[in-house]
Amino acid sequence: MSSQNTAATTDQMVEIRWHARGGQGAKTAAMFLAEAVLDTGLYGQGFPEYGPERRGAPMRGYTRISSRPIRRHCMIERPGFVIVLDPTLLDSPAAGVTAGTDENTVFVVNTTESPAVIKEKLGVKGAEVATVDATGIALDTIGRPIPNMPMIGALLAVKDVMSVEDLKNALVNRLSSKFSQMIIDGNLAAVDRANKELVTE
Repeated sequence: MSSQNTAATTDQMVEIRWHARGGQGAKTAAMFLAEAVLDTGLYGQGFPEYGPERRGAPMRGYTRISSRPIRRHCMIERPGFVIVLDPTLLDSPAAGVTAGTDENTVFVVNTTESPAVIKEKLGVKGAEVATVDATGIALDTIGRPIPNMPMIGALLAVKDVMSVEDLKNALVNRLSSKFSQMIIDGNLAAVDRANKELVTE
């Protein structure tokens, strides 16, 4: 995906890796965020890691955002941001949540536990860890335990790749032809709440 308008808000490429289980919406989130930033004049690229995944199995998604055309099309091995939609993946070495990360990586995890507890589980030093109860927020606002849109709202609290208002406008534009106003309003509320309720170290 690319935008012809290069009015940028970020000078360096932002690389985001999503970890979830099939059916939790990581693929949708990765691709939606990439599409949404196009409206702000940035370039975006989003895609899932395809494989023999089934519903409930661990999977990954990837998003790149840049002020310049994105020439890279490989999977993201050294993410600047790691978004975890399912906290049970922290206990699964095979999920590779910390693979390729370092002290500059920012983790945003969907959980009711504190950043300090999650940081200990991850076994990372120096990295920033933030947490938010995205599933609880989704249940309250949308009525379904789908944490993907709240997690985008949470991400914007730690990295301003776009404003919350721009994200909400993108949601309205892309959901209005497919979903009821109730679902749209629920997603807007979920984004707002997660952005405000994110807990950092």
